[in-house]
Amino acid sequence: MREIVLDTETTGLDPNQGHRLVELGCVELLNRIPTGQTFHVYVNPERDMPMEAFNVHGLSAEFLSGHRKFAEIVDDFLAFIGDDTPLVIHNAEFDHKFLCAELKLVKRTLIARERLVDTLALARRKHSAGPYNLDALCGRYGIDNSRRTKHGALLDAEILAEVYLELLGGRQASLGLAESVSPSVFAVGGAASARTRPAPLTPRLTEAELAAHREFVGTLGEEAVWRKYL
Repeated sequence: MREIVLDTETTGLDPNQGHRLVELGCVELLNRIPTGQTFHVYVNPERDMPMEAFNVHGLSAEFLSGHRKFAEIVDDFLAFIGDDTPLVIHNAEFDHKFLCAELKLVKRTLIARERLVDTLALARRKHSAGPYNLDALCGRYGIDNSRRTKHGALLDAEILAEVYLELLGGRQASLGLAESVSPSVFAVGGAASARTRPAPLTPRLTEAELAAHREFVGTLGEEAVWRKYL
């Protein structure tokens, strides 16, 4: 199953008051494992940057003016997230309203709410006590967020991917199968060891077949790997 962990940065809190998207970061998960495929862009909001927002993400209007507008990156963005891939977002309502506002401006189909997986809601269901912000969840799960001196869409998406996997039961949940394997079959160090059969299996090859095989191996040269099994 493919999922996209997504985060945004904006000029403010409400697109209905003229605030715009300024950064998009996406991380691809396949069967809950990061694939290394990401999508990241800075977006020219075509407006000023309030100091309150600048203090959060450090993106100035001057810096953003040298980047593409949303209308110029929308095709690449939509191609990356696909038509129905679930979107994993922390406090999904916030990012969703900004994404839909930008899509509406360029007359594109809006993102359906049914695609959203809100990790804030997941955290509230899993833990009776907060706080539930990304930094607090990193502390709860021992996830290194020391690089997060300011908000950044791609970095936050990468960190959120780790938090999401913990909320689902642990980053190594897929390795749980190894725990159920008998110690006599799978050693802790990773070396496999098979138990000895009480009686050998009855051979299924005839003597003629064995002789033909030995003759064939003889034609392969002294370094043939089959010689190790003769």
